Amino acid sequence: MVRTRFAPSPTGSLHLGNARIAVLNWLFTQRHGGEFILRIEDTDLERNVVGSEATILEDLRWLGLEWDEGPGVEGPAGEGPHGPYRQSERVARYRARAEELVAAGLAFPCYCTAEELEAKRLEAIARGEPVRYDGTCRRLGTEDRLRLEREGKRPALRFHVPLEGSVVVNDEVRGVVEFQTSEIGDFIIIRSDGLPTYNFAVVVDDIDMAITHVIRGVGHLTNTARQLLLYRAFGAEPPVFAHVPMVLGPDRQKLSKRHGAQSLAEYRREGYHPDALVNYLSLLSWSSASGDEFLTRERLINEISLDRIGVADVCFDPAKLRWLSAKHIEKMELAALVEAVTPFIDRERYPLSDEAVPIVVEAVRSHLSVFSEINDHLDPFIPNFDAERSAARAEVRADPRALEVLAAVAQELEALDTWSETGIDGAIRAAGKGVGVGGRALFEPIRLALTGARHGPPLRAVIMVLGRADTLRLLRD
Repeated sequence: MVRTRFAPSPTGSLHLGNARIAVLNWLFTQRHGGEFILRIEDTDLERNVVGSEATILEDLRWLGLEWDEGPGVEGPAGEGPHGPYRQSERVARYRARAEELVAAGLAFPCYCTAEELEAKRLEAIARGEPVRYDGTCRRLGTEDRLRLEREGKRPALRFHVPLEGSVVVNDEVRGVVEFQTSEIGDFIIIRSDGLPTYNFAVVVDDIDMAITHVIRGVGHLTNTARQLLLYRAFGAEPPVFAHVPMVLGPDRQKLSKRHGAQSLAEYRREGYHPDALVNYLSLLSWSSASGDEFLTRERLINEISLDRIGVADVCFDPAKLRWLSAKHIEKMELAALVEAVTPFIDRERYPLSDEAVPIVVEAVRSHLSVFSEINDHLDPFIPNFDAERSAARAEVRADPRALEVLAAVAQELEALDTWSETGIDGAIRAAGKGVGVGGRALFEPIRLALTGARHGPPLRAVIMVLGRADTLRLLRD
């Protein structure tokens, strides 16, 4: 069974880059009927932000990326059978696995201080040599180690990397990538404070959680060499790796807020359709064989594949994201769209009744790119006029022919037995026929009288929402 994972650090809200990784893992898992695991990598205590984990869970649920195991999952097995799923709760497990490597002669205690390591790093740079650990503590005997510990030095644990040989990464996106072990050097797996390093913890976790596929950013490719050495040391089968390209801004620099990129929470507050984010983020490396860009969640699940992920870095395009949001809004069922839009309506400015909201939403839905834009289209439905709109109404009432049209429409509407959009359409047509006008000569005076604008949503929707009393008053006053 395919098992993937998304492993964010609780240092804030999700941003587009790591949300894209979550989307690709989730879609791939759904395609293969697998299991999607959420793991929280929270051992970097200084960077952890209070409340961040809850925000991440909320962001994922908003995107519709439900996970099978991990924090927030409820069921007979608790969060899942491979927990705990927070790294801070797995420290004893990391220590135990590290001691296995020490016992096998594959790891050793290192007493070098941060200052000593920094000095060696600068010396290597000055000599033009690769920066890697020089093996000082690997050569220490038992007596030297005991002496250093008596002096109060707390060791880190380093993995013993072979001096010769190579590590070959068979990547699903980039093909075969080879790293020389001589350039890697002995790396730390447990820091002197007892906490694991990223490369060690992620291998222990992925083995324990039976992860079969790791889909992540290309920035992790160099980490993969170290991780494969650890898989080999543990005698474990490594997962399939797929390293997806970086997301850049339009200037091909690292994506940031200056390019319009925001946190997922900000996109949610602005009212983007969550399926548009899933759709757009999938396209930031992958493409459909059809060439289509507007893709429903169902199509994405049915079509996603690792072999269609490109190698070249991709640029974030906020305009395309907004266009996709508009397309997904356009395809929504009316009831769902009303539910999504309603929390964004400014009720103080636009005191619409619950019955009026569906009529309004249906009338303006084709103009919405995000749900929060609903307020930009509500003025025609509320009989409150600013100076500009009042002047436009006064202008139309100064035209005798326009007044004749308005009087005829008012008469027909007043006579309606049932106040409905169909009846309103029929009344307007009948009034136009009665006074011998049609097209712009018929509709523009009505719109100006009712809204103070020459363009706007369908008149039948405006009249339906205004109601009989306000409509007749505006047509006659």
